[in-house]
Amino acid sequence: MASLFDPFTLRGVTLRNRIGVSPMCQYSSLDGFANDWHLVHLGSRAVGGAGLVVAEATGVSPEGRISPNDLGLYDDRHVEMLSRITRFIAEQGAAPGIQLAHAGRKASTRRPWEGGKPLSLSEGGWEPLGPSPIPFDAHSPTPRAMDTADMEQVRQDFRRAAIRAFSAGFTWLELHAAHGYLLHSFLSPISNQRTDSYGGSFQNRVRFPLEVIREVRGIWPQDKPLAVRLSCTDWVDGGWDIEQSVAFASLLKDEGVDLVDCSSGGTVPQVRIPVSAGYQVPFSERIKQDVAIATSAVGLIAGPDQAGDIILQGKADLVFMAREFLRDPYWPLRHAKVENGKRNPAPPVQYARAFI
Repeated sequence: MASLFDPFTLRGVTLRNRIGVSPMCQYSSLDGFANDWHLVHLGSRAVGGAGLVVAEATGVSPEGRISPNDLGLYDDRHVEMLSRITRFIAEQGAAPGIQLAHAGRKASTRRPWEGGKPLSLSEGGWEPLGPSPIPFDAHSPTPRAMDTADMEQVRQDFRRAAIRAFSAGFTWLELHAAHGYLLHSFLSPISNQRTDSYGGSFQNRVRFPLEVIREVRGIWPQDKPLAVRLSCTDWVDGGWDIEQSVAFASLLKDEGVDLVDCSSGGTVPQVRIPVSAGYQVPFSERIKQDVAIATSAVGLIAGPDQAGDIILQGKADLVFMAREFLRDPYWPLRHAKVENGKRNPAPPVQYARAFI
């Protein structure tokens, strides 16, 4: 069986180990542009030895952002700074990845440290979109139910953003279909109550997300991996669940998706989630076994023994960490495998004296 520090290959990309930096919103952009904060935030994790560094949920359109301070890839001018970041990540031996997203009915909010409440139009917010006119919670505006023109616009927004991601030097692409954002809101019967061919049955609810994925896979290079982050359950009766996730993952595999990034929740506010160490790992294990597709595990994974066991026991192919990387950008270097006096991954020569 593989171990945490063994290489991992998908299509034409080989990661130096099975450790990924999960996409983490920084809410530090202006007009979608990356800046020095993103260079240091992402670059330091690459220096720290991660195999894969994935940039935060990046809006495919201005109205697809969670907040006005989200990263974006809806303008060709966004590519320049992102190219600088991907070059640095790659120079440190990590693969640069990015997560493309549309926030849907959860768009147009303040930053978390500003309260996270919805922004009105007068405050610089915008009208959110969704499959149905169902607000996320009592404090959220009612989203405009998408028509066919809206759907075509979003499909093309994802397509164009993926083209820009390739131009910027990203070699790993993830599409966000989790946490109650637009693609997930089509999947869940809680947020999708349409009566046309995009709502009702499982086949109808997965239709639009599959169309977006098909559009992206059609232009994303065949030698580069495409992943999808999936909320494997809404944690509420009558919502999206693991059985539907398994069925959807099988369809994703048929569409050329290479890995399912297994998360959960986000459709229903204040739902009870049995949070504990590695509480989402059973989802990655189930999808990996039932669908024979690569998976990643995420959610309260911190210690090297815990992360290593997930890989060693075949419960996932990659381990993504978020908060642990915020606490310690150099987690892989500190817990690296040492064989014959050599550390894998090896620290940069500038830092080598700290690991003797």
